[in-house]
Amino acid sequence: MTKGNSIYILNIETATKNCSVSISKNGKLVVLKEICEANFSHAEKLHHFITDTLRDAKLDFKDLNAIAVSKGPGSYTGLRIGVSSAKGLCFALDIPLISILTLASLAHATKVKSGYIIPLLDARRQEVYTAVFDSNYTIIKKTYNHILEDNSFSEYLEFEKVTFLGDGANKTSDIVKHSNATFLEGYFPSAKEMVFLSYQKFLKSTFEDVAYFEPFYLKDFYVTTSKK
Repeated sequence: MTKGNSIYILNIETATKNCSVSISKNGKLVVLKEICEANFSHAEKLHHFITDTLRDAKLDFKDLNAIAVSKGPGSYTGLRIGVSSAKGLCFALDIPLISILTLASLAHATKVKSGYIIPLLDARRQEVYTAVFDSNYTIIKKTYNHILEDNSFSEYLEFEKVTFLGDGANKTSDIVKHSNATFLEGYFPSAKEMVFLSYQKFLKSTFEDVAYFEPFYLKDFYVTTSKK
C-alpha cells in the first residue's frame, strides 16, 4: 500500500461551492486541483479532479494510505457528494477514512500572531456557521450556528484582535463594526489546508467508521416551528 516509506493521503473538500481535491505526501502538498463555481458542479467535477490529481502526482489508487474528507458544516448536497465518494473509495481500497472539520481547515487559511480567528460559512439570511480559534488554531468555541447582530462576537472583540474569514465575512462586516475586527473576503474551505490536518490525524490513527460515518450538517439549524 505504501509507496516507499511515504504516506499519501487524498483530501476531498466539497462543503461549499469550492470543489477541491489534493494529494499530500507525509503532510506536504503534492497536487491541488479546485474550482469555485456558484452552480455547485461537484457531482460532475469531483471524479475528474480525483483522477487528475493522482495522474499529476504519478500515483495510482493503490498507492493511497487514506482518504480525508471535509465533514461539514456546509452545503447538504456538497457534503453528501464528498462523503459518499470518500467512503466509496475507502471501501474499495480498504484504507482508513479521516474527517476534517470544515471550519478548522478554513481557519488554517490565514495566520495571525495573536488574537482570534473566526471562520464564517454563509448560511441563510443573517445566519452563519462559525467556530472560534486562537492564534495557534486551538478551538476556543466549537462549531455552532449564529444569527448576526450588532454585538456578535463582542466577547472576543472587546479584548483581542479578531480575524474573520470565509464567504460569510462580507455580510458579517455589514453588521459587526469594531476596531478590533479584520475581515478577509474571498476565502473558501480548501483541500490545500486539509493536508496538514489529515496527516496529523493519520499519525494518531484517528479514523472514522466507514460504514456509519455521516457528514456534520448542523440539522437543528434548519428546524422551524409550524404556524398552524
